[in-house]
Amino acid sequence: MLLDTILGGGRITTMDPRHPRARTIGFLNGRVVGLDQDLAGVRARSYLDVGGRHVVPGFIDAHCHTAWFGLGLVEPTVNSCTSLAEVVHVLRVAADDLAEVETGSSSRGWLVVSGFDHDRFGGRFPPLSDLDDATGDHPLFMRHVSGHLAVVNTAALRRTGVLSGSVAVPVGGRLAKDRTGALTGVVEETAQNLFQGAFQPRPLSLLGPAVRAATGVYAQQGITSFTDAGVGAGWISQSPVEVAAFQQAADDGALLSRAQLMPTLDALTPLDAHPADGFGRGLGLGVRTGFGSEMLSFGPVKVFLDGSLLARTAAVHDPYCAHGDAPGSGTGYFQEDPERLRSAIEDAYRSGWAVAAHAIGDRAVDLALDVLEDLQRRWGRRVCPNRVEHATLTRPEHLGRLAAAGVAVTPQASFFRDSGEAMSASLGPERVRWAYRAASFLAAGITVAGSSDRPVADGDPLRGMQAFVDRRTSRGTVFGAPAERLTPFQALAAYTSGAAAATGAGRHKGSLTPGKLADAVILSGDPLNSPDIGALSVEGTLLGGEVVHWRL
Repeated sequence: MLLDTILGGGRITTMDPRHPRARTIGFLNGRVVGLDQDLAGVRARSYLDVGGRHVVPGFIDAHCHTAWFGLGLVEPTVNSCTSLAEVVHVLRVAADDLAEVETGSSSRGWLVVSGFDHDRFGGRFPPLSDLDDATGDHPLFMRHVSGHLAVVNTAALRRTGVLSGSVAVPVGGRLAKDRTGALTGVVEETAQNLFQGAFQPRPLSLLGPAVRAATGVYAQQGITSFTDAGVGAGWISQSPVEVAAFQQAADDGALLSRAQLMPTLDALTPLDAHPADGFGRGLGLGVRTGFGSEMLSFGPVKVFLDGSLLARTAAVHDPYCAHGDAPGSGTGYFQEDPERLRSAIEDAYRSGWAVAAHAIGDRAVDLALDVLEDLQRRWGRRVCPNRVEHATLTRPEHLGRLAAAGVAVTPQASFFRDSGEAMSASLGPERVRWAYRAASFLAAGITVAGSSDRPVADGDPLRGMQAFVDRRTSRGTVFGAPAERLTPFQALAAYTSGAAAATGAGRHKGSLTPGKLADAVILSGDPLNSPDIGALSVEGTLLGGEVVHWRL
């Protein structure tokens, strides 16, 4: 047998308990075919010597937003600003640089900016008067890093009819007002649709390069698979034909990481199938979870139950604590009437879709479990597990229910460093012990998937692993309960075998096992024995045995 490649010259952690360590590995037709003694006497077209470095399975980011992240690479951003004055300055420069935009162009005259985070500025937002002075007649849409808020100017309020009161705020959204009842320019949750509709859909001529740029970064960081958590409709998406940007990148060989796409619940429509088929809501032709190829496929349907902890719109049982300019009141809200959500989710589930329920607050986790348990009892489980996205505030009684139902979770350790202090302040010392669990999930037998929520937080998997291990905030304190820390092995598993299982792909990826995809990362050191996993560097990334990133 003549293999395509034999990789050796280093140490390999396979994440396969039957053969946990190896020295050599063979690839053929994009898959692993053997390890060590399996390769005795076998030749290959090429031999890849990694020079004593460490090899692990390709990383999987089970929850990110690729087109959104890619757009942030090509559009103005305020993510490096250290003061509100600097934010306003960046907006002024961007407005001055904004060329005359013709009808049908990417933003239709709007100034679209990303990366704003009020927690960097003591919970404060720029005054509407400052925004207007900086941007003038250019309507502004400045997206919050959480994605659950945006900041707009008076020109935007006027352009959309909000200022005149001619449009209604949708259910699950809010336009913030000050103590006098005047609009502040802060827009929450589904109310963002009022403004995004003015400059969306974004054209494929913009989305295509954004996807290519984003997956180029993924390759550099060792990410060989990702799940894009919400495409096709709603405030999280960029276009109803967003999938076409991924498909074109795949056709061109420019999709440098395997993509699993979650359509939003709003992207699904009633299907006029035969009554005996039992279809409810879905995509045309009956496409459902699992459809596609190893490079591009559909995952679960994404359902937003509540908002964001950073925006204090997540549905919690007990009020938020006072923090910065935010008062200690409010318990967040659902993004739709719960009974309407149940009905729509049921229609999608019986059509063959697994469900990924965005649930941040403990009240939302209650709803997610109630719905998922009922669906599985009536229609059984899906090959791709149902999931609770983020599963941020999980009370002790949630653990057994999640495990018994086989529901996977995607907590983001990447939030701890930059947002941990603000989240702790909002939750208070008692509740924060339940926030972004990790070790207790595993102890209960729950599948934990590593993910970033990029661009909401740092998307580097190595730094994400280290965050799972130390749970340190920007001030060096431990976020939540110290007992929730993971071992380095558990952290690596979250981004490999755990994420593969959570995305329904455990048979094909997540470990360097014969028969599985030849997706691997070459690291400067051993993540299981490094004092700082985040300080390691990705020296090479292999996708199906082919090099997509190389520093050696």
